[in-house]
Amino acid sequence: MALVLIAGIACSSDSAGSTPAATEEPAATAVPRVTSPDGLERVTQTVVLPPMMPVHEQVATGAPKIVEVRLEIEEKLIEIAPDGTKMWAMTFNGSVPGPMIVVHQDDFVELTLVNPATNTLQHNIDLHAATGALGGGDLTLVNPGEEVTFRFQATKTGVFVYHCAPGGIMIPLHVVSGMNGAIMVLPRAGLSDAQGQPVKYDKAYYIGEQDFYVPTDENGAYKEYATVGEGIGDTLEVMKTLTPSHIVFNGAVGALTGDGALSANVGDNVLFIHSQANRDTRPHLIGGHGDLVWERGSFDDAPQTNLETWFIAGGSAGAAMYEFKQPGLYAYVNHNLIEAILKGAAAHINVEGEWNNDLMEQIKAPGPIN
Repeated sequence: MALVLIAGIACSSDSAGSTPAATEEPAATAVPRVTSPDGLERVTQTVVLPPMMPVHEQVATGAPKIVEVRLEIEEKLIEIAPDGTKMWAMTFNGSVPGPMIVVHQDDFVELTLVNPATNTLQHNIDLHAATGALGGGDLTLVNPGEEVTFRFQATKTGVFVYHCAPGGIMIPLHVVSGMNGAIMVLPRAGLSDAQGQPVKYDKAYYIGEQDFYVPTDENGAYKEYATVGEGIGDTLEVMKTLTPSHIVFNGAVGALTGDGALSANVGDNVLFIHSQANRDTRPHLIGGHGDLVWERGSFDDAPQTNLETWFIAGGSAGAAMYEFKQPGLYAYVNHNLIEAILKGAAAHINVEGEWNNDLMEQIKAPGPIN
């Protein structure tokens, strides 16, 4: 098997590009799981901005590794809608959501969290993939001008949310200010379909759905603040209503449409990873389906098949794979269509390829009624 790189993702394929004939294999020998980081190879993961994924292998090679990840916190004023609405975001590496981290089961994640002196607030990180100490939150609280490093073993497979959780009312405030992301822990043998057969993706995209709570003035105009601290009181009052002002994909209305639209080709298997750190949501691919859906995120469980819409619980992430069969523009939306169309939770995928009339054909164009 040769290792090839497709759309920034390392995949393996045989040289002939065909599926090998089934052969009888000897019974597998149990191999003790690695439980200590001692003597393991170290690798540095270069994180990238969502919706893109870091370069990674779908099937692990060799023993588990220590994967070094560095996340730098940035408090920044961002524009979240075409009308110029701005808000102070709290971010990992400057993006909403934060970067996707990808490892394999039994790898050790050694994470350095940096809070530059230019920031004003305490921050930390709680990874839902980690075990103990509030997902690392108890070990990572850093003031401006500090950094911290901690390590955990990724023992559970799946896709998981991570977020800032510095305590008290600051927990929901930081989460709805954009301070969340996701980590994918792949099985060492890669993903499997509903029959337990290996399955691979040609492309993978990370979509982080975010609810924002921007205060308005007496005239209904969205307010803008000079500093992150200045707007905290007003924002908390809006949060208490449980009614978001904006519900967006990847940090802003239209972030994944137009020039930011995703791309694929007919025949591509595309993995969509979807997280929502605070509210329930229901992804739907208009014109397509969830061929394989890990709705609750666990790759240890068999995926559901052929779903029209799937559910992502607040505070979790899920994954869905679809093989595109027709070219054209697809919309990937939160199928509360009010939230998709009026609030902003929508993305586009431009798919290239040849149209198949057997799957769909317009028999008669619109015209006068006979």
